[in-house]
Amino acid sequence: MTKLNQILAVEKGVKSDVQRKVTDAYHTIQKTPLLSGISRSYQPIDDEGEQLPPESAKVQVQAEGVLKDVGAALTRLFDVTATKDWANCEARADVRIDGTVLLADVPVTYLLFLEKQLTDLHTLIAKLPTLDPSETWTLDENTDTWRTEPVKTTRTKKVPRNHVLSEATDKHPAQVQVYNEDVVVGYWTKVSFSGALPQRRVNELLGRVQKLQDAVKYAREEANGIEITDRRIGATVFGYLLG
Repeated sequence: MTKLNQILAVEKGVKSDVQRKVTDAYHTIQKTPLLSGISRSYQPIDDEGEQLPPESAKVQVQAEGVLKDVGAALTRLFDVTATKDWANCEARADVRIDGTVLLADVPVTYLLFLEKQLTDLHTLIAKLPTLDPSETWTLDENTDTWRTEPVKTTRTKKVPRNHVLSEATDKHPAQVQVYNEDVVVGYWTKVSFSGALPQRRVNELLGRVQKLQDAVKYAREEANGIEITDRRIGATVFGYLLG
């Protein structure tokens, strides 16, 4: 008995071979001289006339023959594809996580769909933003976001001050130096919020996706290993088309 994975293994090669043969056939029937033949002989009016040799050219390509060759090639492709498509309707397997069935009796075509979607999902999760590890974060239930502890900082303002370098005398005025002094005028209390995720959560999600990806691949391999029935569709189709 043939197995589905064996059909899948030869399908690509059969498609390439058939495409090449059909393309060659198409180009061949465009070459009119290959489909043309001739036979002619010359006879002078009398025995004294010039004798010329006969000319002939055989038909090298017969359109009916080209059709039969194309039909033979396509018959193989039709049979392989039919065998695969009929088998895909029957090929099923369970997706198991740690020995527990997560998805039961899943068709192989849906398993292929799942593989593609999980690959895209893995890429998305790997790009999720994560919380700044230099901060301490807690979940704020009121806003459903992550928040830091309040951090209090001062707000200062520059206030001009006078510094007397020398007192005034009856002969000289006082010498005064003006400078700015930073004076605390208030306090900032800062709390940061974030909609990002903790790194441990992202790692957990990536682990789950990877585990499911592996489970789907195992299920697909199991489904593709079923024994199938070879289908003979091509002969029927081309028996009608070329009959």
